[in-house]
Amino acid sequence: MAITGIESLVYGVNDVDECVRFFEDFGLVLKERDNASALFELNEGSKVQIRSIDDPALPETVLRDTGVRETIWGVDTVENLEELVRGLETDRKVRRDPDGTVHFHTDCGLALGLRVYNKKKVVYGPDPINAPGHPSRLNNSRKWKTRARPKVITHVVFAVEDFVKTYRFFEERLNFRLSEYQLTFGIYMRCDGANDHHNLFLLDMHKAGAPGYPVFHHANFGVEDIDEIGVGTNYMARKGWTPGMLGHGRHRIASALFSYFKSPTGGEAEYGSDSDYLDDNYVPREWNALFGMQIWMSQQPDWIKNVDIEWHVKHLRDGMPDHIRSKADLPANGKIA
Repeated sequence: MAITGIESLVYGVNDVDECVRFFEDFGLVLKERDNASALFELNEGSKVQIRSIDDPALPETVLRDTGVRETIWGVDTVENLEELVRGLETDRKVRRDPDGTVHFHTDCGLALGLRVYNKKKVVYGPDPINAPGHPSRLNNSRKWKTRARPKVITHVVFAVEDFVKTYRFFEERLNFRLSEYQLTFGIYMRCDGANDHHNLFLLDMHKAGAPGYPVFHHANFGVEDIDEIGVGTNYMARKGWTPGMLGHGRHRIASALFSYFKSPTGGEAEYGSDSDYLDDNYVPREWNALFGMQIWMSQQPDWIKNVDIEWHVKHLRDGMPDHIRSKADLPANGKIA
C-alpha cells in the first residue's frame, strides 16, 4: 500500500491575492486563478491550492489560524487506495469525491485526503563539489542561477497536542515509517512509498516556534542545491518578504539545507535541499532536540545560541518503544527508556 508523497496542500487564507504574490515570488508556477482561489502546480505534479479561509469547501480541522487545512496524500494505484480506505472505514467517516479522492480525519482531528497520484520523475543535475585536495569539478564553473524554482513538495509540518498519538495513527493506519524522534519536540516520518527523509513532522504545539495550540507550521519545497536556496533567499528578500525564525542553515537531523520565509498563508514556506534519503534498512534515531536542530544557521534564536547543547543521539533499533503510547506517557525530561 504505497503512499508516495504529498499530492496537494490545500490552504485556507485571509488574502488570496497576497498569497499568490508570495508563491509566485517563491518560484511556483500559477496554473489557475479566480477571485477566491488559485492553483499552483510543481514539476512532479503536486499542487498548492489557495482558497479563502471562508470557503465552505474547506474541511473542518482541529488546526487553528490560516494555513494548510487539508493534506492530500498521493497513492500509487487504485487498488492500494481502496485497501487503505477499507481500513479507514471501519471506524470513521470517509467521504468520496466524483474523481475518486477520499477525505477523512485522523484521531486527532487533522483533515486528510487520499488520491491516486501519477507522480512524475524529477531529475536534477547538481554541480560537483570541490574541496582542497579533492577537485571534483575541474576546469568548469558552477551553474549560474537567478531564481529558485522548486520542483517538489517534500514535507509538511503541524504543531499538535499529542505528537506520539498522532504518529501512531499515521504508522498504524497509513503505513508511515518512523525516521527520527526529536526528544520532547516531535517525530519525523516518511511515506511507505517514498525515500525522502521525512514527508511529515509532528511538532509539540507547546515548544518554541509553536503557539500552544494546533496549527500548521510550515511546508518544504525542494530545490537543487545551496546556490538555488541562496538566489531564492536573495530574491525573496528583494521582494520584501521576511525570513523565518531560523533564517537559513543546515539541520543535523536529515542533514538538510534550509531557508525559511514567513508566509501570508500562515506558517512558513521552506526551500530545502541536500537532505538524507532513506529506505526500510534505515535505523531511526533519537536526538537531543537542539542538537538535532542545527549544524549551523544564520539566525540562532536566543533559546539556542546561549545554551550548552548536549550531543545526544542513539539508534532506536526497535522503533518507538511500545509502552510510549502517547505524549502523556513521556517522562518529564522527554527521554524514553
